[in-house]
Amino acid sequence: MDDAKFRARLIEFCRAKFGEGALARCERLSGGANMASWAFDWGGREYVLRQLPEDAAHVEGEAALSLRAQADLIAIARRSGVKAPAVVARLSASDGLGQGFVMDRVAGETMPHAILGQPRFEAAVEALPVDGARELAAIHAMDLASLPGEIVARTPSERLELLVADYDALGGAIPAYDAAAGWLHEHCPEPAETVLLHGDFRMGNLVVDDRGIAAVLDWELAHIGDPLEDLAYLCTPSWRFGHWEKEAGGFASRQELLEAYRRESGQTVARARFDWWLLYNTLWWGVCCLRMGQSWRDGTMRTLERPIIGRRVSEVEIDLLLLLEPQRGASRPLSWAEPGDADYRGESHYGELLAALREREKARLGDATGHARFDALMAINALGMAQRQAELGPAFSTAHDARLAAMVRSKDRLPAQLRADWTLLRDDAVWDHLRLTAMERLTIDQPKYAGLAVAKERWT
Repeated sequence: MDDAKFRARLIEFCRAKFGEGALARCERLSGGANMASWAFDWGGREYVLRQLPEDAAHVEGEAALSLRAQADLIAIARRSGVKAPAVVARLSASDGLGQGFVMDRVAGETMPHAILGQPRFEAAVEALPVDGARELAAIHAMDLASLPGEIVARTPSERLELLVADYDALGGAIPAYDAAAGWLHEHCPEPAETVLLHGDFRMGNLVVDDRGIAAVLDWELAHIGDPLEDLAYLCTPSWRFGHWEKEAGGFASRQELLEAYRRESGQTVARARFDWWLLYNTLWWGVCCLRMGQSWRDGTMRTLERPIIGRRVSEVEIDLLLLLEPQRGASRPLSWAEPGDADYRGESHYGELLAALREREKARLGDATGHARFDALMAINALGMAQRQAELGPAFSTAHDARLAAMVRSKDRLPAQLRADWTLLRDDAVWDHLRLTAMERLTIDQPKYAGLAVAKERWT
């Protein structure tokens, strides 16, 4: 749907729901891999439209809950004392805007890097461990009998079985992922007492104002399960946003979060169960990245963001190895040389062409805001990956092949067998190969990822 038609239909919808007024400041918000979110004003009041457009109905299958169930759950959570936004209207087929609902817009910031990096949020960041624990405790205390019928419950073993099946169906063949799946299978905990889980409780899905958490957003992955899954999810390395050492969302230590949760909920946290869910959630996000890449490949969601997220599998690869390292024991130092600047001579190199395109996109970025700025940054990011692949890929691939050949000749076994026996990680040749390969891949995909800096500090 073009912009003019969308705005015309939104105006009709607002007149019908909210009375006469004028549409102002209507813009698509950045992010939103599955859904679209629009901020707009009507009659001097600020709203957010959470929408699955008419021409993208097939994306619904990636969300655990329909938008109807999400709206119901948000309303129930708000009545239960959770800081959820007020749902004020719902879309119907006759509105011509697809599926969705409208919420009051809660004032505050959602972008993690802005919250964690600006002095004005210092007091709010200090409050986040207690605020986060309080919101999770309130969510976990919600009455299961009051929830929409779509919300499902699965045991840890069922969750793992579905995740591995998804990984296989997507053609996953990443040894670190196989090793993690093997460890999870061997150490899978028994079912615990179940509660409602938010399912995606992390920075980016929280509105933060000057005092702390103002609202909890994005309930599409809500389900019933072990409360430690939500706590460990917030500590997933990918959700630390550049602050790898601050395990709880990039804003606090794990101990601060768990102690605050104990005070707010009255429940203690079993370390072994927490560690299992931390590795599970890390692997889960890696499989999600594979799925994002596949959705572009098969035409389900043909946006630039999808294949870029698909390359984030290498971030998760490093994270899994760092999390598995305590299980295998101490590592010997690796010989790792930082790649130097390319020394171009003669005819133009493909890396130079990509660098030129990247520079042009940066120059065009200008004062772009909202989703337009987000799209431009995605393009710059993609060009950077392609440039580094053109410059570094051949040398890394040669080293990778040589190490793999030497390992196969000496051990007569391949990393792909790791799922059957994750303890192969204790073999120094296998472990060194996986660590070096992961560092090489991530140097191309996202050299500024915090986990790579941690890996280099620990391993080299």
